Amino acid sequence: MKFWFITGSQHLYGEETLKKVSQNTRKMVDELNKSEIIPYEIVWKETVKTPNEITKIMEQANIDEDCAGVITFMHTFSPSKMWIAGLTKLNKPYCHFHTQFGQEIPWDSIDMDFMNLYQSAHGDREHGFLGARLRKPRKIVVGYWENDDVRKKLADFMRVAVGVAVSKDLKVARFGDNMREVAVTEGDKVEAQIKLGWSVNYHPVGDIVEYVNNVTDEQIDKRYAEVTKLYNLKTDNISGVKYQLKMEIGIRNFLERDNFGAFTTNFEDLHGLRQLPGLAIQLLMADGYGFGGEGDWKTSALTRVMKMMSKGLSGGTSFMEDYTYHLPKGNEMILGAHMLEVCPSIAKGKPNIEVHPLGIGGKEDPARLTFDGTEGDAICVSLIDMGGRMRLIVNDVKAVAPLKAMPKLPVAGVMWKPLPNLQTSAEGWILAGGAHHTVMSYALSAENMRDFAEMTDIEFVHIGEKTDITELKKELLWNDIAYKLK
Repeated sequence: MKFWFITGSQHLYGEETLKKVSQNTRKMVDELNKSEIIPYEIVWKETVKTPNEITKIMEQANIDEDCAGVITFMHTFSPSKMWIAGLTKLNKPYCHFHTQFGQEIPWDSIDMDFMNLYQSAHGDREHGFLGARLRKPRKIVVGYWENDDVRKKLADFMRVAVGVAVSKDLKVARFGDNMREVAVTEGDKVEAQIKLGWSVNYHPVGDIVEYVNNVTDEQIDKRYAEVTKLYNLKTDNISGVKYQLKMEIGIRNFLERDNFGAFTTNFEDLHGLRQLPGLAIQLLMADGYGFGGEGDWKTSALTRVMKMMSKGLSGGTSFMEDYTYHLPKGNEMILGAHMLEVCPSIAKGKPNIEVHPLGIGGKEDPARLTFDGTEGDAICVSLIDMGGRMRLIVNDVKAVAPLKAMPKLPVAGVMWKPLPNLQTSAEGWILAGGAHHTVMSYALSAENMRDFAEMTDIEFVHIGEKTDITELKKELLWNDIAYKLK
């Protein structure tokens, strides 16, 4: 994926000034591309100076499959009426980079020629007005382009824009339906495809059973050698482990055949399988696939998108579930886990491969990876269907070490303190309608998810350190009114 750097100016200043603008912006792009902070290539584009040039380059960005978004910068003054047609047509994520080529004012030499060449301060404000007037979703990054904190904000935009690109082409396979009688995992799949691009379709479990049954012993043995190097084998039930690897290879082959990026399973629908997939799903998630349990296609798709957004960053991203509470006054926490399916990307240390009974599903004892989660700052994210719109809910959390060992709970789990505290967090989450399934990420922030919501035009609710329930109730009420007026 690449990002186009589009500089605005006009013919008013003469050819010498425009030549200098091009030299300066080429240098900016070259230096940005050398930075380890910038995750994707930035492509310099010739300065645009007329309405036709602007419209043409925006149309080209729209149809270029490698272009994930555009970055605009008004090096000089670019009258923003020239940008109306182009920005109106632009359908890629858009960042308004409010910066300046030089860091300091040259006090002894500054003159009117200098002022005409470096008019970002008021050129970008003119450009900003039009973005506001058009109600155009955009990421505004402000600051000197050579500073690391500014480059980090630009990098964040790029990651979210790639998430939007992944989202638009995402295919989700639902192996079986949703868990019966569960409300929050339901949703309008047509609306999800309109707003987010997700193509979500049902496949009977028999479709993957065929692929699983076609996996050879040689393929299983090769994968077994790979997996037992990555993780500690803590079971004598080798056949149980190998059957999970057989399912992993079969599911992977099915997903690769039709370019699926995410999938769901349901323990109520396992016809033709000997086990509920556990280790199989964990290994697929570790490779970047999205997953949602009990047919939760929204969380599955969101897991995939967030994994792609966080690619290359430290800290993992996983499907997660609020499992149970620890409620001593003043030290309230949540234990997050799932029956089997938590991604090892969030593990602290080297996970173990274990085989244990499972009280639901009525199948053989499944193999799974067990581990404690990493400590540190993270977010838990839920996407819900409010009927007529999607709502993205984010809670800031602090993951901590488990207070004690849990020898009779052989699952992958994480303990965390939700911000601002469990009482406020849980009340706010319930008020907003947040699900029990989430995507947990140590790599991304609430700001990243806010940007994603704005770029995809869905509602965003943030529960964090400063959350006040009275104010949150007002926000939810205002949101309801605003979306009814849309």
